[in-house]
Amino acid sequence: MPGDETDEPTRSGPWVRRNRRVAYENPWVTVWHDEVDRPDGSPGIYGVVHFAGAAVGVVVLDDADRVLLVGQHRYALNAYSWEIPEGGVPPGESPLDGARRELREETGVEATDWREIVRFHLSNSITDEAGVLFAARAIRHGTATPDPTEELAIRWVPFAETVAMIGDGRITDAMTIMALQRVALERSPGR
Repeated sequence: MPGDETDEPTRSGPWVRRNRRVAYENPWVTVWHDEVDRPDGSPGIYGVVHFAGAAVGVVVLDDADRVLLVGQHRYALNAYSWEIPEGGVPPGESPLDGARRELREETGVEATDWREIVRFHLSNSITDEAGVLFAARAIRHGTATPDPTEELAIRWVPFAETVAMIGDGRITDAMTIMALQRVALERSPGR
């Protein structure tokens, strides 16, 4: 499998990977330490964070043109964050099925009219994390079943306010910004 530990030289565009070893691993991420030849031929190192699954998120709108936001404390940032429902998709689960599952688990909301709006790579200079963002329409409210690692708050916010929250820094999550900006772009005159 690509990415496994190896001592065989492997070309990646203008780079040559001479050696790869696992520096850290858990069920969700692997950090590889690569010894490389840089594009100019000089020796170097490269650290790569590999994600086992894909990232997904969904902009859920209701009939009053409000967006469903989830609030939670993000451990890595030591800060509270307002975001669209989002999470990880393990290998073997489609991005759409994963987004539907994350929405149900985090909020208890069921949605219809699902459509893909953005594919992305985050921090592509150090990670291979890829993801898909969707838009959908809320149809039913149920009971959330968050993971033990999640203490979540849920808010319905007018769409225009979510765009303002990006502008004034109340929303800083990259996936949320991409998704909301994509929906705003679709709504702009002349499209």
